[in-house]
Amino acid sequence: MEEHGTNEIVERESSIIPETDEGLEVVQFNLGHDLQKRLDIYLHERLFTHSRSMLQKLIKSGTVLVNGRPAKASTLLRRGDCVELKVPPPAQREILPENIPLDILYEDGDLIAINKQRDLIVHPARGHWSGTMTNGLLYHIQQTDGTLSTGSDPWRPGIIHRLDRNTTGIILVAKTDEAHWRLAGQFERRTIHKTYLAVVHGHPALDSDLIDAPLGVHPVVREKYTVRKDIGRTAQTVFEVKERFKHFTLMELHPKTGRTHQLRVHLSHIGLPIVGDVTYGGRPVSLRDITGIATDSGTALIDRQALHAWKLQFVHPSKFNRMVLEAPVPADMSEFLTILRQFDR
Repeated sequence: MEEHGTNEIVERESSIIPETDEGLEVVQFNLGHDLQKRLDIYLHERLFTHSRSMLQKLIKSGTVLVNGRPAKASTLLRRGDCVELKVPPPAQREILPENIPLDILYEDGDLIAINKQRDLIVHPARGHWSGTMTNGLLYHIQQTDGTLSTGSDPWRPGIIHRLDRNTTGIILVAKTDEAHWRLAGQFERRTIHKTYLAVVHGHPALDSDLIDAPLGVHPVVREKYTVRKDIGRTAQTVFEVKERFKHFTLMELHPKTGRTHQLRVHLSHIGLPIVGDVTYGGRPVSLRDITGIATDSGTALIDRQALHAWKLQFVHPSKFNRMVLEAPVPADMSEFLTILRQFDR
């Protein structure tokens, strides 16, 4: 999902076995999917409580094994591979409940659906151990005597999928382990239908089309993703035009896969970057930019990527009925569209 977001399911893998006599931990990953991903990148993503430099040193020392043999950083991981290494235990941290306002669209004994606001990270990670949606969820659960699923990662209780920090909209959270694996299975089988809204610079030639372009980590900027025909993973996005303006287009997006930054990269790839997405070629837009009148305000009307996870269709994990949830378009996007309708026809 997006994306993340833009929203990728973590492969079934991981067991961590402490070795107290050495003060180290044996970490083993058994890959259930054909990742086509480099070993160094994979470890950096999975062992986020350990530094990249420490993991690189371990690989260079020959102590990181793939299928029982020392591996290089560039080793591509495939389905069935077993990765094993010894690492020092990370510094102990605790995810603390925080009173962070959450816009809850739906909740029952199995799940919570949240309309995530902008500038909110989904779960703790390097450099962000507080102030996340997960911290807010723990507070909510504490106040309501509820639970969150344990999942496969203690840093991500309840988290099934993700959205980028500045992407708004629907995200599902599991309250029980059974709900977690049932919902995760739907994401993995791609039976959950996701619909996003985006405002982009420019216009597509067609009113609807399929973007089919494999994605991988950018070869230079490691925090970015790009179309990679060499080691990229399959990524597909269907788009439909909802409204055309003079300089912009409102698009409905249906991701068929859930690669990191998928929608943002795909739209940039076809020459239609998302408004406000400076990472992938978009830019903030002011009233002056739209009208061309020098005395109009130069303040950005929307200063983050204009991308919203609008609708989600899935099967309820215990009632087994089809559910359709919708998150209202956030104020910044709604106001931006109102101005486009007035001044950019």
